Amino acid sequence: MSSLTKRDISVGMVLLQLRTVIALVLLTAVFTVLVQSSRGINFLHPLNLITISKHVAITGIMAIGMTFVIITGGIDLSVGSIVGLVGMIAGGLIHEGLVLNIFGITIYFHVWVIILICLVLGVLMGGVNGLLITRLNVAPFIGTLGMMYIARGFANIRSGGATFPNLQGKAELGNQGFPILGAGKIIGIPLSIWLMILLLLVTLYVSRKTPLGRHIYAIGGNKRAAELSGVQVKSITTIVYMFSGFCSALVGLIIASQLVAAHPATGESYEMNAIAAAVLGGTSLAGGIGTVGGTIIGAFVIGVLSDGLVMLGVSEFWQNVIKGLVILAAVILDQTQQSMNARSTEAKDKKSQKESAA
Repeated sequence: MSSLTKRDISVGMVLLQLRTVIALVLLTAVFTVLVQSSRGINFLHPLNLITISKHVAITGIMAIGMTFVIITGGIDLSVGSIVGLVGMIAGGLIHEGLVLNIFGITIYFHVWVIILICLVLGVLMGGVNGLLITRLNVAPFIGTLGMMYIARGFANIRSGGATFPNLQGKAELGNQGFPILGAGKIIGIPLSIWLMILLLLVTLYVSRKTPLGRHIYAIGGNKRAAELSGVQVKSITTIVYMFSGFCSALVGLIIASQLVAAHPATGESYEMNAIAAAVLGGTSLAGGIGTVGGTIIGAFVIGVLSDGLVMLGVSEFWQNVIKGLVILAAVILDQTQQSMNARSTEAKDKKSQKESAA
């Protein structure tokens, strides 16, 4: 292989590795110019950036959980439905309480207890996904697809398809304070953004500094080799799906809190945004490769793209077309990067063999 070819591959690899950052910078620059010229609005105004980040937090939190699932070589199609179900459970507990007909009483929980119940529910549903995949050998696509329909069905059953409105709670019932999760701010920044940052920092530490993180990557890289190395593949895979369920439940709570209402259709197609953010951020659908940091940048790409198109007045139909094209481009670039990695590794192996022979 000539030096020119090696240099081309090296430059191409760097550009591919930075593709999400480059895309984010270009999109921001384009929308800054277009929105200013067509609407007279400063796209980079701090309030607008906070609004975009607030929207990104919804996708970002779910995508963090999705990233670990994809790294293990799996997929989770149930995240959007879990968002909807958790919102309905929270709404029902606030609006109607827990009715115990056998005792003739109704229990109204404190809002923090409701949040805990909903997070545990998300973890349990993720655990069911994990058990289906690891213990019953159901393919991740099929197992989580089934859970997607089950969760969405229960979300509609919970209220007969109706909305739980006005989730303010009542002082006499001791269940006020739920809207704080969605509307609360710390130093002027919405709580949902802080939750995304906290989750990002925790998962960055876990993925880089703990045996659990190394085992997750090992499972995605080569499941059989990981098993032979003593990695508890089934247990760790289940934990990953439980974490994905936790992230989805957290998003369900945040959305219901922001809207101060819960609707069973909440979260529809959210799984696509989560997958797209992970793939845009460099997570390989083949497994074994990906970072939560890259995923958050990918979520910002989707957020800037969505908000920018809305500010330009682009119809929702065209927004879906554009998002689909972006996802396809991300997958193609992912395949290109894998191909270039393989060529680079092959070149190094040949060079080592020549040096050994000499």
